[in-house]
Amino acid sequence: MSMMKEFKEFAMRGNVVDMAVGIIIGAAFGKIVSSVVKDVIMPPIGMLTGGVDFSQLFINLGSETYETLAQAQAAGAPTINYGSFLQTVFDFIIIAFAIFMMIKGLNSMKRKEEEAPEEPAAPAEDVLLLQEIRDLLKKG
Repeated sequence: MSMMKEFKEFAMRGNVVDMAVGIIIGAAFGKIVSSVVKDVIMPPIGMLTGGVDFSQLFINLGSETYETLAQAQAAGAPTINYGSFLQTVFDFIIIAFAIFMMIKGLNSMKRKEEEAPEEPAAPAEDVLLLQEIRDLLKKG
């Protein structure tokens, strides 16, 4: 029973919950970036390179020749799929850049908050009381 209580306390800590939320959002963000790379960025790059589909680039290590990566994989041929590797590198670079820009923006906002002048502290009660007495003496 004690172990269950300890586990519940551990699992419900703010840091653990925050980390879980971060991982879930990160996974979803990764899918978005992969789609941007695959569906938006790579087609124009493919056009510029003569219609090359990077995800289909491979080196066949077997003795037979295959037209496509799918054919080689279906035949069970050993291949080095360097196109998939390039795709993953592009994904990483774009994710890293997006995170960099997000952190840069957060740091910028944080600096603006730190630079913002703070409102002067309200005078203490005794100072307010002395000011009231002064004002009353001026009237009288």
